[in-house]
Amino acid sequence: RLSRLEGDKESLILQVRPASTPRDQEGRVKISGLLSSLEEYQHKLKYTEEMLQQELLNRTSLESQKLNLMGEVSYLKLKLADMEQNHVHGTERQHKAEVLLKELRFLKDRVEVLEDQKSQLRRTQSGGLQGVDPDAGQFQRGGLRATAGPRLTRTPEDMNTPFGQWSKEQVCGWLEDYGLAQYVNLTRQWVDNGQTLLSASPQDYEKEMGIKHPLHRKKLQLALKALSTKVVEKSSELDHIWVTRWLDDIGLPQYKDQFHEARVDGRMIQYLTVNDLLTLKVTSQLHHLSIKCAIHVLHANKFNPHCLRRRPAEESPSPSEVVQWSNHRVMEWLRAVDLAEYAPNLRGSGVHGGLVILEPRFSKTLLRRHLASAFSSLVGAQATQEKREYANATGHVPLTTTAKVRPKKLGFTQFSHLRKKKPDDTADYICPIDSGVVPANGVFYRPYSGMRHLSPLLDRQSERQEKAGVLSGC
Repeated sequence: RLSRLEGDKESLILQVRPASTPRDQEGRVKISGLLSSLEEYQHKLKYTEEMLQQELLNRTSLESQKLNLMGEVSYLKLKLADMEQNHVHGTERQHKAEVLLKELRFLKDRVEVLEDQKSQLRRTQSGGLQGVDPDAGQFQRGGLRATAGPRLTRTPEDMNTPFGQWSKEQVCGWLEDYGLAQYVNLTRQWVDNGQTLLSASPQDYEKEMGIKHPLHRKKLQLALKALSTKVVEKSSELDHIWVTRWLDDIGLPQYKDQFHEARVDGRMIQYLTVNDLLTLKVTSQLHHLSIKCAIHVLHANKFNPHCLRRRPAEESPSPSEVVQWSNHRVMEWLRAVDLAEYAPNLRGSGVHGGLVILEPRFSKTLLRRHLASAFSSLVGAQATQEKREYANATGHVPLTTTAKVRPKKLGFTQFSHLRKKKPDDTADYICPIDSGVVPANGVFYRPYSGMRHLSPLLDRQSERQEKAGVLSGC
């Protein structure tokens, strides 16, 4: 019986071996097929991720191109509006000229009739007319009755002539060219010559010329002051159309309508105050600092209209070049450091190279924590050290995107000084030309000390502050 059982066992083993061998082979084939499918799917997933990254880059590039095109379209719209306004005024002047030409022809006809009557009277040998000057009846341009001549065309403006001696038509033509054409009609009824405007007060501008907008009055006052003193400033060459392009460059296109309505030009940018920005509905503290640093860059570059860099040109920029970056150039830098997905967040933020370098409270936290290394290498070691010292000062208030600027409230003790203040008194300019050592939260801080040799303006400021420190020490 035992031998029989052993024989059955051996037969079963022989039966199991052929059955297990095909199953093992089939399992190995299935496993290899699954591994090959897994590798194929992983390859497809990697290819899909690369395509997605490429699409994101293309999308950001298209969005930046769209932003540039929108800026160009807005600029063309403003240019078209100005051209239409000039066309309307030109049509009005042409109509007036045609009316005056008709009046002139009528006067010439009347003169001819009078000449005929005079000749007829002479032929009658009337003794009362023999002693009359024979040229008295001739039509003379600019004479007593020739009132149409000066109104036909505007007299060319002679800059060698003092503004106080300009005629009424010269003053009105100058207002049209200066962007204040809406006040020409009331001005023509009020002024006699340029001296009328020079001797007038801001209340007269509002009452006689109807200038209700405070920035229009300021624009007129600054222009009249420049004409009376004959001081030529580079900022006066920048008109209000250029200012709208400048707002695009510094990343604040949302304020173009307010600035264009107020006719803010380069001279007004130079003497812009905090209250002026509040009048223009600019309440964000970050936007105030953005405009301040942008004006500082203009001062440093002598109001060169092309000082801001809009396209990448250098591989390893220095801080003196970064300070001239526009908002679009900062966005290009984000794409260059593989942070293209954050570039759209800077549109309308007011972040440009001047703000990044010159504002000590602007740090990498406003551009995300993961920008620390790239941001530090961009602005340089000196600017990074100044920002760190300012942040570690006692009572430091960090700069945020939600902080607002509020107008100063006047107390009862300050009302007595309102009448004594003159229009030409020193105002709270948003970016004064001369700024001394300013205490910041109890710590005396010298602004932009690490940015020496970036511009002649910053060098002059640091030299003045060092001289003041030496004198006080003596």
